[in-house]
Amino acid sequence: MKPKLKICGMKNLENIQEISTLESEFIGFIFWEPSKRYCDLESLPLLPKSIKKVGVFVNAYFYDIMEKVKQYNLDIVQLHGNESPTLCRDLKKENITVIKAFALNNGFNFSILKYFEATCDYFLFDTKGRLPGGNGTTFDWKILENYNLDTPFFLSGGIGLNQTKQLKEFFSLEVSKKCYAIDVNSQFETEYGIKNKSELKQFQQLLNTF
Repeated sequence: MKPKLKICGMKNLENIQEISTLESEFIGFIFWEPSKRYCDLESLPLLPKSIKKVGVFVNAYFYDIMEKVKQYNLDIVQLHGNESPTLCRDLKKENITVIKAFALNNGFNFSILKYFEATCDYFLFDTKGRLPGGNGTTFDWKILENYNLDTPFFLSGGIGLNQTKQLKEFFSLEVSKKCYAIDVNSQFETEYGIKNKSELKQFQQLLNTF
């Protein structure tokens, strides 16, 4: 099964409408105010029903998350901070799909994931960096061979057209069968929060070959 595509960090009304014509499976909106890609729109444009709207939060309170879910009619909540399995469980009780993000480096302890396994629908593996996300750098994907749970995951962290060779190598690994989607952001930007449609279309066509 070919990996799905999540285009994250959208915040400009016209650009969201333009990028939505690609009909990627997911479009992500960041609701963490310190981010340069913070989405402060009053509402989102009408998107094709095939696109799932993902709200990205960092150490937010349950009720603040729920407020944004209702305001923007979000389909999925992505937790990108130090959130607990309890928060994940509480969100799932509201029939919300939950993605829990983890920042990885070569010393990452995969055993902590078992505490989240029953309370999350997906994991997201990003590069450990100065910020909770959007650092624009990749990690060594081979360390994911240490991942032995069944929860499917999103692969994130500085992924762009320059990673074509590495992506082909990754999708030859057994663990890639658990890779549900590729998450892209900074490598397709002309400026913070503004994405290049033609480059994204090229990347989308590349994913179709895996």
